[in-house]
Amino acid sequence: MVAPPDNDVLWARALHYRYDDGSPGLSGVSLGVREGEILAVGGPRGSGKTTLLRCLSGLVAARSGEVWFNSVPVHTMSPVVRERLRRDRFGWIDPEPVLVPELTVWENAALPLMLRGTGRRRSRTAAMEWLERLDVGDSARRHPDRLTQAERQRVCIARALAPAPAVLFADEPTAPLHRADRAHVLRTLTTAARSHGITVVLGTHDAQTAALADRTVSLLDGRSVRTVHLPPVPGAAESEGRAACSLSV
Repeated sequence: MVAPPDNDVLWARALHYRYDDGSPGLSGVSLGVREGEILAVGGPRGSGKTTLLRCLSGLVAARSGEVWFNSVPVHTMSPVVRERLRRDRFGWIDPEPVLVPELTVWENAALPLMLRGTGRRRSRTAAMEWLERLDVGDSARRHPDRLTQAERQRVCIARALAPAPAVLFADEPTAPLHRADRAHVLRTLTTAARSHGITVVLGTHDAQTAALADRTVSLLDGRSVRTVHLPPVPGAAESEGRAACSLSV
């Protein structure tokens, strides 16, 4: 087992994964993600994007291969330790909004912080900051069943950003949003990542969404096929000098 490069916050080598029916999900994917980088994982539906994000975040264990976070091996952690890592250091956004129906909007957004032991007032302040930035602050006292699907997804994004995770995994985060809403939400997400030093791994099949990233890794049938370096967004933090990831084909 070889330790990853010191400047990669996430590093994976030769990941293989099979679904329950025996079909391959990943076939030898390797990559490194720099701290503060926004990496888009592109490819058509069924290419392995979600599976890769789940393996990198410790949600599922690869059949073989290595995953490291800040030079600590995730692939050797017990399920309990992986769960604690996800709670304390990672954020996750699903394609479909899932909220706790009994809680108000702000309580849903503050839930990860309160689960960490953060006080209610401090958790609410952090949650409200992101709800306001995502234009759902006026709904803070409502319950999820009174929101549209697009509004619920904005709450889910606020919930993922409120704890200021080290790494945010976003799996098709704008899928439920209307086209008019997507640009604003994506700008908020990427601006927040750069201003707070959050590393983002963004799964998307949409070229316009991927264009907001510093770099794109494309998958096809569970294999990485190419890496694209994108020019820095005007006014965004410098992304020059970031090395290409090592890819197994």
